[in-house]
Amino acid sequence: MDYRDVPRESLNSNIPQGRGMIKWAPFATMPEQFENVRKLQEDQVKIERPELSDDRLDEIDRTLKKALALKRQVRIEYYYDGHRFSVRLKVISVDIWSMIVVGQKNDDEEMVFISFIDVLNIIML
Repeated sequence: MDYRDVPRESLNSNIPQGRGMIKWAPFATMPEQFENVRKLQEDQVKIERPELSDDRLDEIDRTLKKALALKRQVRIEYYYDGHRFSVRLKVISVDIWSMIVVGQKNDDEEMVFISFIDVLNIIML
């Protein structure tokens, strides 16, 4: 006889509850494990900050000063958090003391601050 065929009133309502969610407690750590695996995968893709020669640094400095004087757009390739990025902007100022390039993106007028240490290449457009 199948219990689904028996009327509900005839069934025994005194059924033990069991352990409920306690038996699934070990799997509660799974999201943290997935997060750690994702972080390890991201760390494998990261690169170390490239070391630039003195000649390359001088060339970047000259290009930066020329772009600032001529008020021309540049594309700056820079390093941030283990990755290379590129941004197209108009150089507004160069702060020697804090070693920061200040520029403005043309598409959304957003101000961009890039550290000299992170600049890898500058191309005048």
